[in-house]
Amino acid sequence: MSHTPHTRYRPEIDGLRAVAVLPVVLYHFGVSGLDGGFVGVDVFFVISGFLIGSILWAELDTTGTIKLGAFFVRRIRRLAPAYLLMAFVTLIGAWFVLLPFDFREFGQELVAATVYLANVHYFNDAGYFDQASELKPLLHTWSLAVEEQFYIVLPLLLIGLARWRAHLPVVLIILGVLSLLGCLWMMTISPPAAFYLFPFRAWELLAGVCLAIVGYRRGLTWRVHAALSWVGIALIAGAVFLFEAGDHFPGLYALVPVAGAVLIILNGQDDNLVNRTLCSRPALFFGLISYSLYLWHWPMVTLLHNYQGAAPTLWQIPVLLGAAIAVSWLSLKYVETPFRRGALPGWHLVTSYGAAATALVAGALSFAFSEGLPGRFPSEARPFIAATRGFIQDWSRCTQPQDGAWAGIEICPIGPDGPPQFLVWGDSHARAFKEGVDLAASEADAPGLLIWHAGCPPLLGVLKDELVSTPAQEAFCARSVDVVAEGLAATPSIERLLMIGRWSYYAEGTGTGADSHNWITLEARPDGPLAPDQTQQDLFTQALEHTVATLAPKVEQLFVLEQVPEIFDYSTRDAARALAFNRTDTATLLATTGQVTRDALQDRFATVSAALSLIEQSPGITVLDLWSRLCSDTHCSAVFDGTPYYFDNNHVTNTGALLLRDVFQPVLVGQ
Repeated sequence: MSHTPHTRYRPEIDGLRAVAVLPVVLYHFGVSGLDGGFVGVDVFFVISGFLIGSILWAELDTTGTIKLGAFFVRRIRRLAPAYLLMAFVTLIGAWFVLLPFDFREFGQELVAATVYLANVHYFNDAGYFDQASELKPLLHTWSLAVEEQFYIVLPLLLIGLARWRAHLPVVLIILGVLSLLGCLWMMTISPPAAFYLFPFRAWELLAGVCLAIVGYRRGLTWRVHAALSWVGIALIAGAVFLFEAGDHFPGLYALVPVAGAVLIILNGQDDNLVNRTLCSRPALFFGLISYSLYLWHWPMVTLLHNYQGAAPTLWQIPVLLGAAIAVSWLSLKYVETPFRRGALPGWHLVTSYGAAATALVAGALSFAFSEGLPGRFPSEARPFIAATRGFIQDWSRCTQPQDGAWAGIEICPIGPDGPPQFLVWGDSHARAFKEGVDLAASEADAPGLLIWHAGCPPLLGVLKDELVSTPAQEAFCARSVDVVAEGLAATPSIERLLMIGRWSYYAEGTGTGADSHNWITLEARPDGPLAPDQTQQDLFTQALEHTVATLAPKVEQLFVLEQVPEIFDYSTRDAARALAFNRTDTATLLATTGQVTRDALQDRFATVSAALSLIEQSPGITVLDLWSRLCSDTHCSAVFDGTPYYFDNNHVTNTGALLLRDVFQPVLVGQ
């Protein structure tokens, strides 16, 4: 289609692409001072909305319709060749670098990315123990999926409302406002949904679309005042340098880079220093390679991180950046440009794309449904490689009653079927022991229930505020604690209660070692019996006493599991990678990160040990010993006889839970 005055090439927008992509790349490479570099994606969304909105509206206004076939062929021509090449090359790299569990997960990522559902996949994968984001080679394709979903929805919406064209801008503005309000609402319920899913990101793209349509209809010359360009670039720069990643984003914070991009585009044809800089040769160069640079940089970072077990070092960053720029330029010159200029006729392009995508998906599915080909790695690493799958469990028996004593929370039967004789209640540590308790209950013919919520202390009388939780999750934690207390009283078949928690985390308020960045704050409930304005250690002790005193009369016996000792710097995934790539051997691993001295744990567990000793003095209360199984007189270990018992520095694996299951015998049969 020939360019109209409102679809002609605007070099400053290519320069704005450079402003979008460079912060993202440098942020992903770990360059300090650019903690908000991720907002470049939001700038990209506005640019995409503006350009596609301009093209589609001009066609609709001129012809009264939109040729969907031609539009989708243009999208395939523009995006697919470079993506497919990157995906194939990344697959080859993943074969040599990714551990079996990660390789299996990569297969799922590759399928989702190729069918442009990566954002949905990563939203569903955003669980408590999912693979760290910096290790997922195709994570960056979530934003491409959002854009592709937008490319499907927008033309269909415009065609569907074509006869009411006069009112379309108002409709789109209303949809954008609803999307923003939905985003803000979802931020309080599920930040991952607000971040990844198209309905809650659509407002950013619609901001560009509405700007394009209003500009087209009003005949804007895109010259307003230099101040708009300066404010726009200041907003983007402020977001890049001042924002930090976290559960507050996107939300209202995303308005800042979105508004900045809108202002720059609105005044893009004005002659001022900002626009002249955006039209400079360096800016145009990075703008032109921006799509390829975005595609290629992230797999390079993640595959290196997977291989060496750490983020790029200071000297590696410029090497990686240079390599990413070089590969992106080659991609632009020999892949993007030839296909964009018609290297293949339309339907030949579509069929070729379909065949290549099908081959890619077929290969990826074979990995996704395999064990990840563990034979690629040395035998010494395989027990640790197997342990990286140590949190995959079967939750098919779980239900969430809508009424009755347990209404509103998920309850999971364990052991044989029948009225529950015991209840296991706790946080993610309760989940970690699920397989062990389940098998032990089956062996003892004792039906039971498991109730767990990650990061939710099994304690009455307190509220919690945690780094990784939202207000909605914190409120649900408080409600679930109440339901457990009420449900226990209303279920007379339950004779025994076992409480499992990461007690040191709640007592001290922080993680330790590898997860020392995590924090949690407890406070007394305003209407509860615990005294406010006391130290967290004292509040934890009082809450544990209060919980035991309240629940013990509701059962015949109450058990509290002694927390597994924290092995400060241990991680099964890190250990497996180090062994797989011959960076260490098992003996060295066990002597370093695989164990910790009991003396080192003494201060960390002092409050918890005192609190457990105190409650054990009450009749009917038993503290189940774990340390005698996981520690010698001098050390506590994560690995025994070559078998990893730990998944990370504070959770046992399924194997560990199964091997420790006799610890739960008193809970199953009473004592």
